[in-house]
Amino acid sequence: MLRATLTLRGGGAAKRLFSSLSGEGALPSNLRLPPNLIGVPREKRAFPASPDLPVLRRCDADVPAHLAPVQTWLQSLEGPDSEPLGVVDLHPDVFSVPVRLDILHAVEVWQRNFKRISYAKVKSRAEVSGGGRKPWKQKGSGRARHGSIRSPIWRGGGVAHGPRGPTSYYYMLPMKVRVQGLKIALTSKLAQDYLHIVDCLEIPTPDPHYLQDLAKHRQWGDSVLIVDVGEEFPQNILKATESLKTINIIPAIGLNVHSMLKHESLVLTLEAVKFLEKKLLWHDTRFTPLYPFKLPYSDLP
Repeated sequence: MLRATLTLRGGGAAKRLFSSLSGEGALPSNLRLPPNLIGVPREKRAFPASPDLPVLRRCDADVPAHLAPVQTWLQSLEGPDSEPLGVVDLHPDVFSVPVRLDILHAVEVWQRNFKRISYAKVKSRAEVSGGGRKPWKQKGSGRARHGSIRSPIWRGGGVAHGPRGPTSYYYMLPMKVRVQGLKIALTSKLAQDYLHIVDCLEIPTPDPHYLQDLAKHRQWGDSVLIVDVGEEFPQNILKATESLKTINIIPAIGLNVHSMLKHESLVLTLEAVKFLEKKLLWHDTRFTPLYPFKLPYSDLP
């Protein structure tokens, strides 16, 4: 009898497991999304594989013999239907490094906290007004002995071991770890097909809807971060992104892990790729500390 009961129960569990894996009855009907609210699945681009494609950009730095450049498409912002202009080579030591989620997490937490200051502060028993007189005599009253009505165990008294702000949460990660975090973030974006290379940031119109339609047509996702070198950007793209909260522009000198993780897609210009490779590869070859005891620096790029 017991064996038969176990068999029946095991069969029911197996049936439920099979139905959940096959997708039948995985969610109740009230939790399923209607078909008109389910978006079109995103199609990943096919990476360049033919050796006959024109390579419009080569790596400036030497590529190690045991590695090969990473190739991706070079696009233009002139129109949603514009064909790729060609292929660009990306340095494997920047855009194809081993992905370390622990380093990525450490850099993200550091970036959020190293400028954080907590101003939370409470009064101790010495700072609360009153309580200078002993509430009652030490013995003979039958009550517990107390020396002040501002003791932490009294209502309205001071707080023991409370926050004593302002408190700084500043700490500094090693420069090698921060550089590796940038490389891992760039590698992850490229592997997930969320890294796009464009020739320049010239667009034909300052209309914000043009950028929104372009991002939607090319399946760039819900948020886009555009990176270029220099302090001045084209006027059309500046005006187009002024009123957009999901499409932002940042100079290459300020590119960071938090901004890359916050946005779904990353758009780099050719000049930005050249700048990032030069700066990040320099850390792999420098032989002196970044913050030496003697100034000035001698081996900056």
